[in-house]
Amino acid sequence: MATNIELNEKLLSKAMRLGGMKTKKEAVNQALAEYVQRREQLKIIDLFGTVEFDADYDYKKQRSVQ
Repeated sequence: MATNIELNEKLLSKAMRLGGMKTKKEAVNQALAEYVQRREQLKIIDLFGTVEFDADYDYKKQRSVQ
């Protein structure tokens, strides 16, 4: 999809240099992918403390049951 946006050239150049990207498109797509990944990770962090944990659960015992 073609999109026309104004980007911070200094920031874009630095991102391209740090990431080893050759094109602006690569840099923007990589940045978007990392942004989405980070936001998804933050959702997982919100789950900490909400899942019940059974300290007596023996996962090794479950492996041998067939």
